Amino acid sequence: MSSFKGSDTYVVDAKGRASIPSKMRRNLEPEARRIFVVTRGIEKCLYAYPLDEWHHMEDSIRSLSSTSEKDRFFARTLMQWSEEIQLDSQFRLLIPKTLLDFAEISKEVFFIGVLDHIELWKPSHFKKYIESRKESYEKIVEHVFFKMRWYQIGRAHV
Repeated sequence: MSSFKGSDTYVVDAKGRASIPSKMRRNLEPEARRIFVVTRGIEKCLYAYPLDEWHHMEDSIRSLSSTSEKDRFFARTLMQWSEEIQLDSQFRLLIPKTLLDFAEISKEVFFIGVLDHIELWKPSHFKKYIESRKESYEKIVEHVFFKMRWYQIGRAHV
């Protein structure tokens, strides 16, 4: 199981390639075979899943209801934007132009590890995202940690 954390900013070359940060490369499982599936993120960013983690995502998508309009729309949209990309010998992702355009990434890309995937952001977009938060990090931590604590207590009693 891949587990990514930390962040770094890298240059995007003229061909749309960017190197995966070395601290994130170290956490890439052999089962991923140096392949990432890159797709549209929820905000104006991209998600890069190593192949082993993407297989879990596909299993979840397969479990959605084909009779639900929202489920069908989600699956179609996510899969439409998804591209399988083999890392080159220098551990660079060749990011498709359509995805770079969606995220408005051009000269630099901000990588952030988010457990099972890596997010790719235009650095100024990520900065705006952080600054736009209405609640402080401390307030959100308080809320999320409380939720996590109750989740863990519930699991202990199952």
